[in-house]
Amino acid sequence: MTSPTSDSLLGPADIRELAAALGVRPTKQRGQNFVIDANTVRRIVRTAGVRPDDVVVEVGPGLGSLTLALLEAADRVTAVEIDDVLAAALPATIAARMPERADRFALVHSDAMHVAELPGPAPTALVANLPYNVAVPVLLHMLDTFPRIERTLVMVQAEVADRLAAAPGSKVYGVPSVKANWYAEVKRAGAIGRNVFWPAPNVDSGLVSLVRRTEPIRTTASKAEVFAVVDAAFAQRRKTLRAALAGWAGSAAAAEAALVAAGVSPQARGESLTVEEFARIAEAAPARNTAPAAPNEESGE
Repeated sequence: MTSPTSDSLLGPADIRELAAALGVRPTKQRGQNFVIDANTVRRIVRTAGVRPDDVVVEVGPGLGSLTLALLEAADRVTAVEIDDVLAAALPATIAARMPERADRFALVHSDAMHVAELPGPAPTALVANLPYNVAVPVLLHMLDTFPRIERTLVMVQAEVADRLAAAPGSKVYGVPSVKANWYAEVKRAGAIGRNVFWPAPNVDSGLVSLVRRTEPIRTTASKAEVFAVVDAAFAQRRKTLRAALAGWAGSAAAAEAALVAAGVSPQARGESLTVEEFARIAEAAPARNTAPAAPNEESGE
């Protein structure tokens, strides 16, 4: 197989030329900021630990900067793109710049939040520059829908990266932190400057690494039951769990009983609990068989 050359990747002039030819301007509505630096996309692929046998799914490929770098390293790449114009143009860009790998590329023209299956082998890795406005729900949806994804590296707004990777006790620990940790071990994996994007965003970006848990959280509660507790606990951050979980449990007294049964102080607050402790509370829920499901399992915070 012929190896792709560095000329295969897109630089700033290439991005602007492609965008002009397509009549594309990045939109704030979809949180679009195109990466224009080849070194950055190669760094992302390297940090993601993409292997030659990986099947990678990418969300929001845009004009194809990261897609081409992924194709250099992975066995296959499937890109999920919601934008009509970008989705129509991407296969031609791949064919023109990396023809020897074009048969290893597939495009799914869809909203990632609605994707339930992908063509070809199941993805083993998720690597994406996620639009800022939907980063958390898209990430959680993909991890939930495709359990064969072992490794994930996403580029998101720095504030979102901090929240995803936060540990219990941190000021920014919340719903995204707990729900991401349900699926994976999560950590910050670097910072990305603003000047590698077009247009340059008004916020910094960060990389987040998620490695799928080899053993799921041990609990008899379902994910929906656990996430319902998480949502309730953080709906009113300043309240103790006894008060915050009163609606979930049916009363403050019932919430206290569930917390005590779970070995959690009723005076604790949600930001101090691990995902395992949330699972224990879910197990101790009053009338568990009729407990309501989480209102939105993929919600942010």
